[in-house]
Amino acid sequence: MKLKSNSVTKDMVQKIFFCVLICLSAKEGVAKDFLITDFGAKPGVDELNTIPINDAIDACYKNGGGRVIVPAGIFKTGTLVLKDNVELHLEIGSVLFASINRQDFPLQPQPIYHSLKDAGGWRALIYALGASHIAITGYGTIDGNGANLLPGPGARPNDLDGRPRNILFISCKNIAVEGVHMRNSGIWNQHYLDCEDVVVDKINVYNHANRNNDGIDIDGCRRFILSNSVFDTDDDAVCLKSTGPAPCEDVVITNCIVSSFCNAIKTGTESTGGFKNISISNCVIKPSRAAKRLFGDSLGITGISLEIVDGGIMDGINVSNIVIEGTQCPIYVRLGNRARKYNKEAPTPPPGQMRNIQINNVTAYTTGNYSSSITGVKGAIIENISLDNIRITNAGNIKPGEYRPDYSKVKEDEKGYPQPTVWGNLPSYGFFIRHVKGISLSNVTLSSVAPDLRFPIIAVDVENLLINHISLNKKNSKIDILLNDVKNYKIDNRAINL
Repeated sequence: MKLKSNSVTKDMVQKIFFCVLICLSAKEGVAKDFLITDFGAKPGVDELNTIPINDAIDACYKNGGGRVIVPAGIFKTGTLVLKDNVELHLEIGSVLFASINRQDFPLQPQPIYHSLKDAGGWRALIYALGASHIAITGYGTIDGNGANLLPGPGARPNDLDGRPRNILFISCKNIAVEGVHMRNSGIWNQHYLDCEDVVVDKINVYNHANRNNDGIDIDGCRRFILSNSVFDTDDDAVCLKSTGPAPCEDVVITNCIVSSFCNAIKTGTESTGGFKNISISNCVIKPSRAAKRLFGDSLGITGISLEIVDGGIMDGINVSNIVIEGTQCPIYVRLGNRARKYNKEAPTPPPGQMRNIQINNVTAYTTGNYSSSITGVKGAIIENISLDNIRITNAGNIKPGEYRPDYSKVKEDEKGYPQPTVWGNLPSYGFFIRHVKGISLSNVTLSSVAPDLRFPIIAVDVENLLINHISLNKKNSKIDILLNDVKNYKIDNRAINL
């Protein structure tokens, strides 16, 4: 029989196939739903449901996998441990609400994989270690109740003080997190450590409850996709790390709206294993909606941060199609040398390396006056970086004494925390470039809302510099590009016409 061209399509065949597969699986008992209320879970903030929800997870796991269903209602709980082939599904109107009792978040055993962050032990609301084919789905909410989760007695300082994460997956494979709303974590909201084959899609994160309230930390993971999500956080919003020997490799971040009082999209505060093949695209960065902040800057500190400071290699980075509203420093590229070891037995890492970085199609407006920077340190230079089609408009109206006019006074600070707050307002309003080999700036427009006294671009200790098709602000008093110890440079098609 000859079918009409519009009678059966490839998509229809695929849908029929998957429907049949799902029906057969359900019939044979391979996949099944496990409703937490059938295991004794009760809604309400006075009921602790840690045991019944974990019982539902265990039953699902022993059945060969399926969905653990959290229905509409508020369900208070302590640590939940996901296991192989289990999908935790939060229905619309459901809330997993963290207990405020520390004993409900027991310290997890030390995993085989060691990290700079495991010295205080691991605690989490939703936890998995070495699990495969796990998921958190639905349009319910994970509320970490973080304002009420405080460090225990004698806790280590800062982010090692044992506050629980909302989600912590260590050395897991084949992970899907989709649709859920995440709120108020005790510390980092989501931490994926040494994981592989991860998709995080269509999530909504609002995290302003406690110190160190990151949005998502992708830490030493391989093959990771983050897409179509919204973040608004007190601390770093989207953060790539390598706190142990595993590299952060083959990562795609796309189609996200990101707000932070600190750093919107960042790689490398910890960098032991390095970063390779990272693509960041089609994102909007804007100021936070939150009325209060614990630290950071109301405008945001950085838009895009690329950093290597604890050894490791950054190679193959592409940042494209980014719109930045606000933030003190739109683009921050930093090679430092803090040289921290990820554990006591590890060797002290040598200075790291950064190379093969492309930043294209970035529009930044109403930014602060920190300005953008691309800086290595003596003996550790950044290599092969290109910026194309960049448009930045800073606030301007900066007065004498509000910045260091002498570029030689901008300290190296190779052991310091990598953040532009250490410098404040740089002596350039566009880009400050130092210790770089092989850099091009093409189709760059630099302007200021109000006149700015500083140089548009300063380059120090740079080899192979190309500046082509650059447009500068004619109302600013300095229109020259300041070069010092620059070898092999070419500046073409400079326009002073804004």
